[in-house]
Amino acid sequence: MTRYARPTTLDEALALLGEGAWRVVAGATDFYPALGSSPIRQDMLDINSIAELRGIAGTEAHLVIGARTTWTEVRRAPLPPAFDALKQAAREVGSVQIQNVASVAGNLCNASPAADGVPALMVLDAEVELRSSLATRHLALPDFILGNRRTALRPGEMVTAVRVPKAATGGRSAFLKLGARRYLVISIAMVAARVTLDRDGRIEAAAVAVGACSAAAQRLRVLEAELQGKRPDDIEDVVARAPLDELSPIDDVRGSAHYRRSAAREIVARALLAAAADPQRRAAA
Repeated sequence: MTRYARPTTLDEALALLGEGAWRVVAGATDFYPALGSSPIRQDMLDINSIAELRGIAGTEAHLVIGARTTWTEVRRAPLPPAFDALKQAAREVGSVQIQNVASVAGNLCNASPAADGVPALMVLDAEVELRSSLATRHLALPDFILGNRRTALRPGEMVTAVRVPKAATGGRSAFLKLGARRYLVISIAMVAARVTLDRDGRIEAAAVAVGACSAAAQRLRVLEAELQGKRPDDIEDVVARAPLDELSPIDDVRGSAHYRRSAAREIVARALLAAAADPQRRAAA
């Protein structure tokens, strides 16, 4: 017989995790549809009543997003412009009803190659806080998501927060997603970009991440280095020449590998241009 527990404190949840193989659920917007008509065969640990896992707070060095924070809460939070991509991605996570219950940590733990929140968090250099009853550790997002539906979670651990270094909250960001229709769509390709300009209007730093074009979202480190010192008017030329070797798209029902690579190049350029645009011009657009 399967068990169901709904602890009200994090300590209680971690103690339960240390006793057996529980499936941690929050919004469960991926878990229940994946079951189909099959019965639940795992012990369920529901973290929805743990208040300390919800909300966004600041520390001296980080902005901390609690694991149970929903995408609607992210979208409504007063965050710096560097988080614009994350807010735009939040609008793309399923329907409004799903955004109201789906959690940030759940999007990461599901580890889909097309998880909307991952590229936007990657350009913020986000790291995942993992806790068990014995220890706490922090992993950079690329070290946590290991591949399609694979993470670095250990037995007895759960994600308790996503931490964004304040050093990575400069500049502005943008998120673009390409799909077969406008709403409720799994991505063919998606891009998040964050750009910081210097006083002369040149690119001081750029961060670019592409999702749905590899087993896990990828930062385009070579392109980021090429963009340093360039002007926003140079972005399209730099992207056109970039090899994008970090990407390894596949052929599937949503698009061919060739199409995905071509589409990714185009929306990388568009996302970078949007992130580098003058704020007043962006507001007018």
